[in-house]
Amino acid sequence: MPQQLDDYTKHHGSEQYTVEHYDLELKCKLASNLLEGKAVLHIRALVDLDVVRLNLHGLRVLKATCQGKKLAVAKRHHRIEVKLPAMLPAGEQLELALRYAGNPGVDDGMWGEVGWEELTDGVLISGQPTGAATWFPCNDHPSHKSSYRFSITTDAGYRAVANGEQVGYSRAASADTWVYEQREPIASYLATVQIGRYSEIPFDSQRHLLAYAVPGMDLAVRGAFAKQGEMAEVFERHFGPYPYASYKIVVVDDELEIPLEAAGLSIFGRNHLSLDWEAQRLIAHEFSHQWWGNSLTLKRWSDIWLHEGFACFSEWLYSESAGLLSLADRARAAWEKLNESAQDLAIGAPGAEQMFDDRVYKRGALALFALRGALGPETFYAMLKDWVATYAHGHVDTAAFLAHAQGFAPDTLDVAALLDPWLYEQALPAFPH
Repeated sequence: MPQQLDDYTKHHGSEQYTVEHYDLELKCKLASNLLEGKAVLHIRALVDLDVVRLNLHGLRVLKATCQGKKLAVAKRHHRIEVKLPAMLPAGEQLELALRYAGNPGVDDGMWGEVGWEELTDGVLISGQPTGAATWFPCNDHPSHKSSYRFSITTDAGYRAVANGEQVGYSRAASADTWVYEQREPIASYLATVQIGRYSEIPFDSQRHLLAYAVPGMDLAVRGAFAKQGEMAEVFERHFGPYPYASYKIVVVDDELEIPLEAAGLSIFGRNHLSLDWEAQRLIAHEFSHQWWGNSLTLKRWSDIWLHEGFACFSEWLYSESAGLLSLADRARAAWEKLNESAQDLAIGAPGAEQMFDDRVYKRGALALFALRGALGPETFYAMLKDWVATYAHGHVDTAAFLAHAQGFAPDTLDVAALLDPWLYEQALPAFPH
């Protein structure tokens, strides 16, 4: 077996190859929760490769082919293994086609239930961190990014919403087919399909902002997301251009514990349709993930603060820009809450079970607040813009961020020395002034 790629998500992902592009053709029958899929994977070998190890959970591969040849498929150690017809040299490419089927469901692990979930009337997919494998065979780790094409056929009267731009639609007697292309490369956990009796709610004539909800929710959706344009202005001014062609909001006709992120798309429950701060901060948080996590994606899950700390900081930034509580007041409130909490977590390496602990979010944001204070706001936001531009649609880690920030710091400031106590020590540092 190959060396474990990431101890946080054991048995997920492979360093032996990458998938340049996924072409997914899905047929979903909602009443029976039956999924029939065809996945064509455009694979590039990173080492000499004779077996392709893929993640697929709860579904059965019916047939695998390459260049017209049928391939042997085995299941071992939480993965499927596809034996190639010949050794594929490092750097070379091939197309691997897999037909699969079954009744998809969630993967119930240490982070709760993730993956393909049946709603009251439709389907929701939550990808983070290991949900992708519940609905398509994949190299399931964020250190790999791919482009996608989705063709989703489902019951007539239902809309399928996926990442990217809609490029096709057709209707048959009892089924509708929706086609999307996601051109920018994204991690597998950020790929998604949402299915429901959704109508489309355009927020602008250019269709840069689209919402999807069941009929009758239009006014509530427009009200809850009325500030989305202001959020976009704030984040683009401080972080740089929005990284995708459009932004889509799906509001499911169920209550959700938390919203969900995907590339170019966020998913909310009907319980999030409010103008109060708790709902608006979640809306800002998920939107900011388009920069922090979706465009700039971690190489290993241990660096999750680069996603969640930045998104929490973005909530505070929006609060100040909207004339609500200042950034400093939000930071102070978070610090006081952390000061009263257990201080037994180093957020720069939190461990698998605690990587989504709220302390990773808040303390990560405080680390950025401390850096902002040390650099000064103007230099700090210039640094963030350059960080985004340099690593757009790529991968990041903490070492790269510390080095990048150091490039904007005066000679008297050691960025690593400033941030190490926030990231790698359990004791909470004093509130930064």
